[in-house]
Amino acid sequence: MKITLLAIGKTDNKQLQTLMDDYTKRLGFYISFEMEVIPDVKNAKNLSEALQKQAEGEEILKRTSTADVLILLDEKGKTYTSEGFAQFLQKKMNSGLKNLIFVIGGPYGFSDAVYVRANGKVSLSSMTFSHQMVRLFFIEQLYRGFTILRNEPYHHR
Repeated sequence: MKITLLAIGKTDNKQLQTLMDDYTKRLGFYISFEMEVIPDVKNAKNLSEALQKQAEGEEILKRTSTADVLILLDEKGKTYTSEGFAQFLQKKMNSGLKNLIFVIGGPYGFSDAVYVRANGKVSLSSMTFSHQMVRLFFIEQLYRGFTILRNEPYHHR
């Protein structure tokens, strides 16, 4: 199985990028993982919230196929413990799934078309975090999930 994280806009903070690179490298020992950055919508300041979500949604949907499982990182999604998220990943791998795609939306969330296409929603927290920090938190949780599945000492129960 391959896991992809789609995110709108680049990470400006070099320290966060360094940490994301570190966890991405660590993940390579367990699974094929990549983060794909979708460029910010051009002239976003001149667009309404709805038009910006629509433009971002089109870019997200261009990067998926019907065979992919698309999971939105959304504050209204299902919450997991780290162990529960690890089991979620294990079930996806056991199902024979080829591509699992997680998506971090833009500043206003997702378009209706993306919500319709999605196969599920996961919440990292009911708190709001910057989109750049969510990337790091998510990649770290993926890594943590795989260490849990392998009974490695990274996660303390």
